[in-house]
Order: sequence, then C-alpha cells, then structure tokens
Amino acid sequence: MTTDPVLAVDDLKMHYVTQAGVVRAVDGVSFSVERGQSLGLVGESGCGKSSIAMTLLKLLPDNARLVAGSIALNGIDLVPLSEDEMRPHRWDRISMVFQAAMNSLDPVYRVGDQIVEALEAHSSSAGRDAMERVRELFDLVSLDPSYILRYPHEYSGGMRQRAIIAMALACEPDIIIADEPTTALDVIVQDHILREMQTIQHSLEMSMIYISHDMAVIAEVCDVVGVMYAGKLVEFGPTADVYARPIHPYTRALMSAFPSVRGEKHELVTLPGEPPNLLDPPGGCAFNPRCAYATDECRTTAPPIVKRGDQWAACWNPSDE
Repeated sequence: MTTDPVLAVDDLKMHYVTQAGVVRAVDGVSFSVERGQSLGLVGESGCGKSSIAMTLLKLLPDNARLVAGSIALNGIDLVPLSEDEMRPHRWDRISMVFQAAMNSLDPVYRVGDQIVEALEAHSSSAGRDAMERVRELFDLVSLDPSYILRYPHEYSGGMRQRAIIAMALACEPDIIIADEPTTALDVIVQDHILREMQTIQHSLEMSMIYISHDMAVIAEVCDVVGVMYAGKLVEFGPTADVYARPIHPYTRALMSAFPSVRGEKHELVTLPGEPPNLLDPPGGCAFNPRCAYATDECRTTAPPIVKRGDQWAACWNPSDE
C-alpha cells in the first residue's frame, strides 16, 4: 500500500527581482518527502538551498516572486494561499530550524516565553498548559527546565540551537526544515544535536529536510539526498547510492573535496571557480564552465535526465562507474 507524500514540490521556480535584473534562485525544482523520511539538500553557498527552504514556508522578501510550480503539503497546494491562509500551516504542519540560533531568538524575552507565544498563536495551549508543554519540549531536546525562564544570552551555542529545535517542535508539525542546524557548533555538540534530532524524528514519525554544505552531515542523517547547483537539482537519489556511485561531475567533485575517516586515504581535490552569477547563468548545463568533461553540447543545450535505479542526474556526460 502506498501513501501520498507529506510534501510534494513540482517544477518550483522562485526569482528575486533586483535593480541589476532577475535572479533565478530556484529554477524548476521537483522532489517529494515521504512521511518519516529525511531529505538532504547539499551544495555550495549560493546554489539555492536556503531559497528553497524560505519558498516552502513562503517567508520571502518583498522582491521575491513565486513564478511557477506547486508545493503540496498533505495534498494542499501552498502556492496560491494568501498570507492569512498560509499562517495556520506554519508551525502546525511545517516549521523550520533556522541557521543562526542567536538571531532567531529575541534577546529581550526569556526563551520559555518565546515558545509559549508560538504555542498560543498556533495551538489551543495557553497559560499553564503552554508552560507545561515547554517543559516537555525542553526534556525532549535535553535542555534543563531551569533554563526556561532565562534569556538567550545565558545559553551556550548548543543550548540555543536545542531551544530553536524545541520551538520548531512545539506544535508537532508533519515536517521540519533544518537549515544548517549545527554549522556554528563544535563537532562534539554538532554530533549530539544531530543524534537527538534523529531520535526525535523517529519517535514522532515526522519528516525532515536538512540543508547543509557539509556532505558528512547529510550522509549521517538523511535517507535521500538532492544535490543543488545554480538553483537546480542536478542529482537526486538514496543517500547510500549517491555517495557510493555519484553520477554528476559536480557531485563527484563535492565528494572529492571532503575527507573520510573510513577506507583508503585520498588526496582532497579543490573544485576550481565558484557557482555562476544567477543574473546571467551559463547556457546549457550551468556547471559547464567548471566541469572537466564539458563538451559543446553541455554549453548550448540543457542536459537530459539520466537514471540509475532510484537515482537520477541531469548530465550529458554521466559517470559510468
């Protein structure tokens, strides 16, 4: 028996309108997330990962334009919804763990009060019931309840990140987007938080989208992975398959650029250049200026989709390994 995905994104396009022109930040992205599944979005800075996250929540700046596509959350398309219609879906059904925990918390309000405010705005909890829910959330993310009435500056970096996770969990959403949730933390705290997030996800049977430039983090916590480049998904598939046999040259380059503590040692290879200017992206495959395998076809024509089992990539010269 099959069930509908919690989230289904189809041909999503979101552009920023600037004085210099139109930035195609999200350019025809499609994917789905099943219930209880964890999806990783990986790629260099500027490839569109965070733009996808903000588009899914429709938390966009004034110069952003949702140009095309659909975002089906439990079968409901969020794209045509007004701000008033969208508000009940945030926190209740889809929430987010933001990258900078200190910037996500109001420095002049106690952390517990901020979570209570979210509960009162998006659920039936209020007063003592809301504060009891905060205590449950602190216990869930391994935070000492004595810190509920303390201010953000009294928390360590890891504690602040746990508090943000608690806030995202407050209304028991169906899916949580975690945008670089452990970037600013040391590796020990990072590992603890990732393990806690996995435990919470499995115990509550919720879905997750992890956004990171760290291939190792994605490998540890995600069932499937999407590789982003220039606002597009260039490779997608089960994490184990993509990491074992990457199809796209960009995925292979990312894999070669980070060390592994397992297997034989290999020389790290730096990927030359940088992601393209999305005001004027290259023709054909956007990766062609940096690709060692690029041909004239790569420079002029959009690449075809190449499939290998449940894994696919958009490439003219896929790996045969």
